[in-house]
Order: sequence, then C-alpha cells, then structure tokens
Amino acid sequence: MLALAGLGLLSGCATSKDELMPTNGMTMQELWEQGSSEQSRSASTSGTGPQAIEAARGSLRRPITAGEMVDGRTRYTREAANEIHSQFSRLPNPDLVIYIYPHLAGDQSVPVPGYSTVFPLYQKPQYAMPGEGARPPGRTR
Repeated sequence: MLALAGLGLLSGCATSKDELMPTNGMTMQELWEQGSSEQSRSASTSGTGPQAIEAARGSLRRPITAGEMVDGRTRYTREAANEIHSQFSRLPNPDLVIYIYPHLAGDQSVPVPGYSTVFPLYQKPQYAMPGEGARPPGRTR
C-alpha cells in the first residue's frame, strides 16, 4: 500500500508543463494580439464598434490636468501639524467637575459659599506613541 502511494506521488512529478499548459507554439505577443482582436470582434458584434473601443482607451490614457496635479500634491503634502497630530496624537484628558460645599476658610473663619469647579484629570497633556491613538481623521485635540 505504501509503495502504491509513493508511485502515485512520483507520477505527479512526471508530467511536463507542455502537457498541462499547451502553447501551440505561440509567443506571448501573439497571444496578446489574439486576445485583443477577439475583444474587438466581440465589441463590434455587440454594436459598440471600434470607435467606442478607441474612445475607451483614450479615456484611460487621458492627460492629467494642472488642477488634478495640484489636488494630488496637496493631499500628500507633509506638514508639521499633520505629522505631529497623526503620529503623536493627544490622549483624551477628561474634565472633572467637583462641588465644594459651603465652608469657613482662613484664620478668621470667613464663610465661603458652595461652588463648582472644573479641572482636568491629568496635570499635563498626555500623548500617544505613534500608532497608538485611534482618532477619527480631522480631530486635532
């Protein structure tokens, strides 16, 4: 049984690439031209014609206008603010609200009315390491 399995595995290596993928003696250039001529034939039978194919190819080869070039450059322009905010974004620093009850203050026990105050949770802003902060784009603080 083991010999039969080995023989089956070895017979798989005995096939040649020409048996698996016959080329009929054609080069890659000839295959490419044949494929493009078949596409143009199928397009002409569907009613679009060679003019439509040339128009489609022309739209793919259209030149880039100056406005598109400027838009493309500004999208990828590196600025100091973009680099800082994208690499080292600020971590959230929630504000805490505390209520101070009415009390007596100082040496002379002066009455102080109750009031609320707000202070940040951390004393100074904390920054994320590059890749750590997950913020929606456009948010800077």
